[in-house]
Amino acid sequence: MPKIDVNGLAIDYELIGDEGGPPLVLTPGGRYPRDTAGVPELGAKLAEGGYRVLLWDRPGCGASDIAFTAPSESVMNCEALVGLIDALSFRNVTLVGGSAGSRITLMAAARQPANVRQIAIWWISGGPVGLAGLAWFYCGDQIAAASKGGMEAVVQLPSWADQIARNPRIRSILMAQDPDAYIATMQRWGKAFAYSDESPVPGMTAQDFARLTMPVLTFRSGKSDMAHTRETSEWVHRLLPNSTLVEPPWGDQEWNCVSTFPVDPANRRGRFERWPLLAPCCWTG
Repeated sequence: MPKIDVNGLAIDYELIGDEGGPPLVLTPGGRYPRDTAGVPELGAKLAEGGYRVLLWDRPGCGASDIAFTAPSESVMNCEALVGLIDALSFRNVTLVGGSAGSRITLMAAARQPANVRQIAIWWISGGPVGLAGLAWFYCGDQIAAASKGGMEAVVQLPSWADQIARNPRIRSILMAQDPDAYIATMQRWGKAFAYSDESPVPGMTAQDFARLTMPVLTFRSGKSDMAHTRETSEWVHRLLPNSTLVEPPWGDQEWNCVSTFPVDPANRRGRFERWPLLAPCCWTG
């Protein structure tokens, strides 16, 4: 699959659908790659609806490179998305994403609102406990490993196994880091997930939301979802000037249910495997 240089990073991507269709970028969550079960399947359905769909691996995900110079991982990813859109000469783009992908979608749109046609977001991470969990999930094990065994221990973490297998440069990039500096970076990146009463989404201000005047489909989170709280989705909806709050095509316990699904790429199983159900809810190209 092709790669393109964005801000000095090699970003892995795939384009599907009619070349003449309006561009749409689909961004998954977690540190999952673009071929995670459910993601290309949703992309294919959106392409059937007329879009030229971009699937991509965010920095540190899948086969893309990573760097540790950005103030937060979310900033690194949203700047990579903006740069990728520019590099591919996408104009009047539709942005869609779930979980971490919803955060990156919003942050990228706030940096280039005039170039964003419309947005769809779901599973918006939030709430004090949910965000604290993200800080540990993304940064805590990194800090623990580096403090005990330096960067050699970091590259042995299961959280890097898939990326290193897909892109051996990731191991070299990690091993080149000074352990103390890496710990400091992870502390800073973890702090960026801190809950605030000022905004539902870390990295977004009220002014950022106000700039997003394009139509937005905001899928309401389940009441039982403690990772992507209902309050967070409703708060985001209230801050967006042109948001439509819609119910998702699944029940209240969806996140609790899919969190137990096996990660089984060969059999197309995983947390996102039901994302294709969203396609009829979204716009057609």
